[in-house]
Amino acid sequence: MNKAAIYLPLALLATACASTSDGPANKFDLTHWKITVPIDSDGNGKADDIDTKALQSYQHPDFFYLDEQKNLVFTSPNKAVTTQTSTNTRSELRQMIRGLDTSIGTKSYGNNFALASHPDANLFDQIGGRLEATLKVNHVAINAKVAKKPAYSVVVGQIHAGKDKGLIAEGNGFGYGNEPIKIYYKKWPNHDKGSVFWNYERNLAKDDPNRTDIAYPVWGNTWENPDDPADSGIALGEEFSYTIDVVGSTMYLTFTASNKPTINYQIDLSNNVDAYGNVDEKDNPNGYSGDWHYFKAGAYNQCSTKEAEGIWYAGCAGTGDWSTDKANGDYTSVTFSKLKLSHASTPTG
Repeated sequence: MNKAAIYLPLALLATACASTSDGPANKFDLTHWKITVPIDSDGNGKADDIDTKALQSYQHPDFFYLDEQKNLVFTSPNKAVTTQTSTNTRSELRQMIRGLDTSIGTKSYGNNFALASHPDANLFDQIGGRLEATLKVNHVAINAKVAKKPAYSVVVGQIHAGKDKGLIAEGNGFGYGNEPIKIYYKKWPNHDKGSVFWNYERNLAKDDPNRTDIAYPVWGNTWENPDDPADSGIALGEEFSYTIDVVGSTMYLTFTASNKPTINYQIDLSNNVDAYGNVDEKDNPNGYSGDWHYFKAGAYNQCSTKEAEGIWYAGCAGTGDWSTDKANGDYTSVTFSKLKLSHASTPTG
């Protein structure tokens, strides 16, 4: 029997379990997104991608749905099917500038944005862009065998540079698929509050020992600090907002939350000067200027069940059975009350 014949009804069940009039696309503008969810309804061994057209009527009762307040919930267990190049599960949107025009390729200039410093900037549909979000983290995984940096954390927004073999082959230092920003929430199991911070990844080849994430604090601590953030942190269920605004070649960041100081950063993504204004001699001197980019948002679970050398493999608990893993706390869940894409707009204030 064809595997698709076995798995397809489960996918249909996910969309039919509630009226599509109550689906996420009826509250949120999802016309320029697709989503990856931690299920394998077609049996191909990879996490499902729901394209932009299908997303307009898609929901999943466990992993992507509207709650009673009509806010958008993303959930991802520690152990589930993943994308081909990752050991971390996700329920996560990927920006699709092309919208419903599938004649434009996913990796093409017409479906991604560039920095103004890109040598072909005039060929792109969009220079820079803006992502605004308001959210709360409901839960992060609580059981990690090794308390490495990503344990107990979730990425709730990012800019991804394109993974592009053609660019890599040109030897110009681009196409590695790195991330100029990932916004993290991390809460240690014994703490009352968690921390919000963002990471910049040096734009270097995968096998370069200097390719690493540089963490910048927002509220609380960064990912390597096991100290309790106490009142400087953000609790589970506490709402906060972020704006990522790439204008020209500069990324402007704004983080806000009730009773917390507003935090701002800016960094030129076309060079190797960090967000504190210091030259990083180990980074790509041209930053991300030769890459193409797209936004992502949702729940990208950082608690990998893989146990191995390297910072990313914390050996987090998980059985692969959702009801069991949910009961054991081996998952991450995030709720968005606002999620908006737009063109770049220079911040004020």
